[in-house]
Amino acid sequence: MEVIINPTPEAASQLAARKIAALVRANPGSVLGLATGGSPVAVYRELIRMHQQEGLDFSRVTTFNLDEYLGLGPAHPASYFNFMWTNLFQHINVRPERVHLPDGLAENVPASCLAYENAIREAGGIDLQLLGIGSDGHIAFNEPASSLSSRTRIKTLTERTRSDNASFFGEGEEVPHHVITMGVGTIMEAREVVLLGFGKGKADAMAAAIEGPVTQMVPASALQFHERACFLLDEASSSKLQRGEYYRHVFANKPAWQRV
Repeated sequence: MEVIINPTPEAASQLAARKIAALVRANPGSVLGLATGGSPVAVYRELIRMHQQEGLDFSRVTTFNLDEYLGLGPAHPASYFNFMWTNLFQHINVRPERVHLPDGLAENVPASCLAYENAIREAGGIDLQLLGIGSDGHIAFNEPASSLSSRTRIKTLTERTRSDNASFFGEGEEVPHHVITMGVGTIMEAREVVLLGFGKGKADAMAAAIEGPVTQMVPASALQFHERACFLLDEASSSKLQRGEYYRHVFANKPAWQRV
């Protein structure tokens, strides 16, 4: 597990984008796991710039998103389908048939979840999974007390998560109670994981995930067992780490061949 403390969220986002771009350049047929919410927006903005100005080619890339609200169709402004096309896909040359998101309108939710897991396997697995983190330590929509071996499934959101996400919905519009989400076990099978966490509101979650015990009450803590997990923090979100100075020392003294 690597912990990189950046001066700003923008610096962390640029580093995440460089990691993704390096993978796509080395393996044009990469499979990317993508996230939504506020944290990855700057990453997507930089990937768009790389595509438009540097020719970063997404034509052979396959993507799988972490989650979707149950009951929201692709046309809903708060759907993650809409989020991804607005913030990334429509600005790059990814092929629509290579884009995958959970089906928020699935009539048979268990069958749809199983099909999503099978599609990931048939694509060869996820090469790099981008993650955010909730203020309570959840990843994707795996709320505290989620099984650390869980697979794609329906989950009920906590009131805290619904409140955190209310800003993405219109005034007076109710945030759905249920979602379809990749499980922690699904996420752990990605060959590389990059997790973003910014701001003082994420400081407790980042400290618990990185330095606390591995527990289902902090689903992100499972990443301590991942062979290639990278946590990208800013100064505010790193404020409660006990070994922050050591993490800074490690990053500052990385050999040249390890740098991105």
